[in-house]
Amino acid sequence: QLQLVESGGGLVQPGGSLRLSCAVSGFGLEHFAIGWFRQAPGKEREGVSCISKGGGSTNYADSVKGRFTTFRDNAKNTVYLQMNSLKPEDTAVYYCAANIGSRCLKPDFWGQGTQVTVSS
Repeated sequence: QLQLVESGGGLVQPGGSLRLSCAVSGFGLEHFAIGWFRQAPGKEREGVSCISKGGGSTNYADSVKGRFTTFRDNAKNTVYLQMNSLKPEDTAVYYCAANIGSRCLKPDFWGQGTQVTVSS
């Protein structure tokens, strides 16, 4: 069974940065495309980013383009989400999810989530 564990969330001021990590165990990370999702209180879950199995292709939601970057280290079985210029509307629980297929639309495995709060 694949397991994903997010870390790195916390409280940050507007304009600040955070780096989330998603540690994968159970199978080699190279077999999965990895997506980051988020869900704010009272809102539907939304896709934030997707990175291909080899890391050569990434996609981002319009709301985070130019501010967030996802990258992976398959040797460390870890995927990252670097979040810069954070805004209050980025406040949400962030989840990483693994996809057996090449896209991140319908993940097969999910992490438990990490809270990100952007507030002064």
